[in-house]
Amino acid sequence: MHIPDGYLGPITCAIFYIVMLFIWAIAIKKLKTLHPKQIPLLGVLTAFSFLVMMYNLPVPDGTTAHMVGGTLIAILMGNPWIATVAISIVLLIQALFFGDGGITSFGTNCFNMGVVLPFVGYYCYKILKDKIGDVAASGIGAYIGIVVAAICAGFEFGIQPFIQPGYCPYPFTVSVPAMALAHLTTAGPAAAIVTAIVVWYIKKSRPDLFNLSKLEGGEKNEL
Repeated sequence: MHIPDGYLGPITCAIFYIVMLFIWAIAIKKLKTLHPKQIPLLGVLTAFSFLVMMYNLPVPDGTTAHMVGGTLIAILMGNPWIATVAISIVLLIQALFFGDGGITSFGTNCFNMGVVLPFVGYYCYKILKDKIGDVAASGIGAYIGIVVAAICAGFEFGIQPFIQPGYCPYPFTVSVPAMALAHLTTAGPAAAIVTAIVVWYIKKSRPDLFNLSKLEGGEKNEL
């Protein structure tokens, strides 16, 4: 889902950088709501996100897709804003040192994977958890979150031929189905399974970690 340099025009990149500047300002303030006991867990989850993003899964159309881990971070931190900060840091390191995702498209990548994905995934989880339980809800949330984020990326690709020809040449009819299919069939199921397993394991073996967000400065400050 990493968008490289050269696929999005300057207008699109500039708009998303401006949007993300406001979002980053809010998200960084939300870090102050973390309980001190949450900080080590956040570090581990950020490293986990970096790791899973480096493993690309083959897709039948010849491309690849990967997990992100944003929904898992949001769930265990009790706050999707914290996931925004963590994923943005991961994406910055990948863009600067690994050539995974572009510098010009950094704001767009952060919006898709660091905002859309964790917020959609987290609130799907919140809606479903009392009905089907934390484990199943976390898996479904992770699946929906990554698919919606991929569709957003598809739209960003697809508007380029109309607003700035010369960049991504593929219209919505090609870009959106391609991105959706890749994540519906590969990264989505992987994200759902891994997220559900991690939540199940933590609830079973270390429920204190799962409940850290309920300490002072946790979930009550998510908005």
